[in-house]
Amino acid sequence: MTREPEVTDATELCLPDGRLNPAAVGWTRRPLHTANLRGWGRTKRWEYWGIVTSRHIVGLVVSSLDYAGVHSVYVLDRSNGVETNTDAVVPLARGAVLPPRSGEGEAHVRSGGLEIRITQRPDGTAIFARAPGVLLDVDVPLPAGHESLGVVVPWSDTRFQYTVKDVGRPAHGRLEVHGKAHEIGGPEAFAVLDHGRGRWPYAITWNWAAGAAPGRAVQLGGKWTDGTGVTENGLFVDGRLHKIGEELQWRYDRSNWLRPWRISGARVDVEFRPFHEKVARTNLLVVANETHQCFGHFSGWAEADDGTKVELDGLVGWAEEARNRW
Repeated sequence: MTREPEVTDATELCLPDGRLNPAAVGWTRRPLHTANLRGWGRTKRWEYWGIVTSRHIVGLVVSSLDYAGVHSVYVLDRSNGVETNTDAVVPLARGAVLPPRSGEGEAHVRSGGLEIRITQRPDGTAIFARAPGVLLDVDVPLPAGHESLGVVVPWSDTRFQYTVKDVGRPAHGRLEVHGKAHEIGGPEAFAVLDHGRGRWPYAITWNWAAGAAPGRAVQLGGKWTDGTGVTENGLFVDGRLHKIGEELQWRYDRSNWLRPWRISGARVDVEFRPFHEKVARTNLLVVANETHQCFGHFSGWAEADDGTKVELDGLVGWAEEARNRW
């Protein structure tokens, strides 16, 4: 079990010289960190939003990896497995705007036939995206008392990451795919945020899983946090975070990504059954990525702070492995 502290006051991620601020290390229930990053080459910034409905799964990425900006608009039609995807790779991440605080300011990019605009307000987030065959206009309210999981992961005082994982936010609006409009809303529609700011080692592998259903959500991570004393695992019940401070065991078949995954520990025992695999590869010689993101259904349980086992049957979401050279 890890013993990372809960950070409860606003703090800057870095010291004036660009090194990790020791007071920033730990986890939060709401965004409190300002990513005052310095330096070039190892700095990575991104906003990822995933939106799940009964008919579609949408993924949006605005990112700056210093060497390049890698942006994407992705839509999966769950009824037939058809993917609609537009990627844009921009040298030196020109034109990508990513604010230093989660929940404040606007992240946006326009390049390579796509446009993404993420407008963050105290009461929620407006998301607009346009790409060939896709138009998305969605509002993601922030309910009163809703908690997220923020974590600062310290590999060293010069290599570190701040992430906010916000799972199970309500979503409503409109999605148009190849000229056909679909309304987004209702209890089965939800949004997930992955806000990332940090300075990374050149090669890294991570696992990430997120799933939600009305009143319950789960956020699980692995590999990239191992040995740091910090984890990004949490259970959400009615919007309240129950932090899970342990490194979990991930078991899955890399030769067949659609076989069931198992994620387990003292407070977690989850089976994830995929129904679709999304493969993303980028190879720019210096920068390369391979991600297998599987969408599917969760079952099992996670333990709340008071020892109650919360059933996770019926949660929908994803589990992934990402391998990066960046």
